[in-house]
Amino acid sequence: MNIIIWLHLIRIPQWLKNLMLFFPPFLGGVLFQPGVARKGVFPVIAFCLASSCTYILNDILDARSDATHPVKRTRPIPAGKVPPAHAALAAIILAAGGISIAWHISAVFLQVLLAYLVVTAAYSIKLKEFPIIDIFCIATGFILRLQAGGEAFRIVVSDWLFLTVFLLAIFLGTGKRLSEKNLLGETSATHRKSLLAYPAGFLDGTMYMTGSAVLVTYTLYVISRHALVFTVPLCAFGLLRYMLLVKSGRNGDPTDSLLKDEVLFAVGFLWAVMVGWGIYGK
Repeated sequence: MNIIIWLHLIRIPQWLKNLMLFFPPFLGGVLFQPGVARKGVFPVIAFCLASSCTYILNDILDARSDATHPVKRTRPIPAGKVPPAHAALAAIILAAGGISIAWHISAVFLQVLLAYLVVTAAYSIKLKEFPIIDIFCIATGFILRLQAGGEAFRIVVSDWLFLTVFLLAIFLGTGKRLSEKNLLGETSATHRKSLLAYPAGFLDGTMYMTGSAVLVTYTLYVISRHALVFTVPLCAFGLLRYMLLVKSGRNGDPTDSLLKDEVLFAVGFLWAVMVGWGIYGK
């Protein structure tokens, strides 16, 4: 057994998305209080296991089309490095582990995790074929992570934070679809049916619209927290940088963009530092 192949299969870099569970306590100003951060360890582990399960399911279902994809063909299942049956067993074990951990956290947290598994499974099986619905499924995954964080730390997620994360998820999901459409060109429909249904300019317009909406909702979220207002220009820069990457033909996957683009990574790191200083530096 090659452990590197299995680590590639469960997509560890994508676990970065699950850090969103820490958003409610971080932005609520309580993350660094004694014992608070420890509360998030097992919730994050539960979502990491659950998300890896859904990635494997998606790879199993898309193995044939991924085998001819310029990027995804190197994944363990389409590359023939992991048999689908073995991958399916791994997915079941990961799902069981995530559900077991969630069950010990709280009934509400378990419900949120199960909702995440149902939505992502439905997306992998069928919903990804429908335009707009596919993007909303991606956004739902982010929202469920945010709500799971609120439940794990017993913090109410504010309306403005909810809207900001939702619109940001739509923005990123649209950028990801646009980059796929540009990368695959005329063969895009053979890899993802929904791409054929998006007319020219639709994804561009949606990305611009939601990017603008994110900037507005984020501004309204931080405007009453005076020190955080200075992060608005940084937010605008990050949104524009991501759009530049997508329109330049780069990979629009949010995690890959953050980890592989030095400028975007620096913006994200600086945002975290500025927000942390604004909330905890008093």
